Amino acid sequence: MSTTAVLLVLLAFVLGSAVGAFLVARYLTPRTADLRTELDDATARLGSTTTDLAAAVAQRDLLQQHNRELTGKTSTDNDVLRALAPVAEKLTQVQRQVGLLERDRLEQYGQLARQLEEAREADARLLSTTSSLAGALRSNSARGQWGEIQLRRVVEAAGMLSRVDFLEQVSFSAGDDGERARPDMVVQLPGDKQLVIDAKVPLTAFLAAQELAGAADSDADTAALESRRAELLRQHGKALRAHIDALARKKYWEGAANSPELVICFIPVESVLSEALRADPELLDYAFGQNVALASPVSLLGILKGAAFSWRQAVLTDNARELFDLSKQLYERLGTMGGHVTRLGASLKTSVERYNSFVGALESRVLPTARRIGAFDSASLDVVDAAAGGAEEGADVSMLGTARAQRAGAPGSPGQAAIDATPRSLTAHELLDGTDG
Repeated sequence: MSTTAVLLVLLAFVLGSAVGAFLVARYLTPRTADLRTELDDATARLGSTTTDLAAAVAQRDLLQQHNRELTGKTSTDNDVLRALAPVAEKLTQVQRQVGLLERDRLEQYGQLARQLEEAREADARLLSTTSSLAGALRSNSARGQWGEIQLRRVVEAAGMLSRVDFLEQVSFSAGDDGERARPDMVVQLPGDKQLVIDAKVPLTAFLAAQELAGAADSDADTAALESRRAELLRQHGKALRAHIDALARKKYWEGAANSPELVICFIPVESVLSEALRADPELLDYAFGQNVALASPVSLLGILKGAAFSWRQAVLTDNARELFDLSKQLYERLGTMGGHVTRLGASLKTSVERYNSFVGALESRVLPTARRIGAFDSASLDVVDAAAGGAEEGADVSMLGTARAQRAGAPGSPGQAAIDATPRSLTAHELLDGTDG
């Protein structure tokens, strides 16, 4: 074999070895990587297991120590548990009370839910009623009737009586053309004076403005709605100004009796007047210049209270005048009665004087003679008794008659003066016995 062939064989062997080594290396490289990865994982798991084992041993030692400590504290814990028994009982009571409170809370929540549902239904009914009322107020006739009802309530709240202190729907001639006018109310004032009140007011623009309030969903809508609402309120102010001009042209005060050159325009709602004044600040002065007074329920109530006070003062004045007339008549009649008393006194004085004269004559003139006659009769009776019954008994009778005569002549003597002020009283016992018997 030649050298070249040997070299070729060697070269082929080297190349085959290189290729085989390359192929073996290419085949074994992924396997080596996998083995290296598995070795790393096994090493990591071994480290983790070693750590867990150390932790478990430490935890076991700690648990054993805790067990020994807990075993040593068992008696102490039992004492603590016995000491905490009342606390446990209190906690049980508290838990029971909490249960009751929770039950009450659920019941109250149920009631609250029912009340909220009822409130929701009431709000729905109120909204429906409000919508109906707003729709009704858009009608001129319904608006006029509502204003008249509100006016009547305010007048009755002031203490006034229908057909006595105020009249409704009175018809009379008024204005420059003499047409028949019929204001809503005429209030009677003291001194046969009257005050005219009108209860009609425009509300269309005001209601439209109120419907726009709070209806916006965004800031842009809010700005647009506020602008629209301001425009409607300005229209409301203009409508009220036009109504003032209409009332001024009617001149109700010319048809009323002794009425000031003024008509009161009653506005049933405070906000209607306030919004109109906010939109037109000169509206109030303009109304006064047209002889129209804008009055809300509060201001009208104050006016009517003043009228009611005037009525009370007028009644007091009439009563004072009547009392003065009665006092004057009483004074005159007391003078007349004084004359009668004077004449009666003079008559009584004359009667007393005549009575005194009669009593004096009776006691000084008549009674002495009557006593002597009485004594004479007794003596005659004694003589007859003495002749019939003996001298001793006659002497006793004579003595008895003498005693009677002395006793009868003891009181009263002629010449006793009479009393002018009072009637003279009787003093003789015979007369007194006669009056008593």
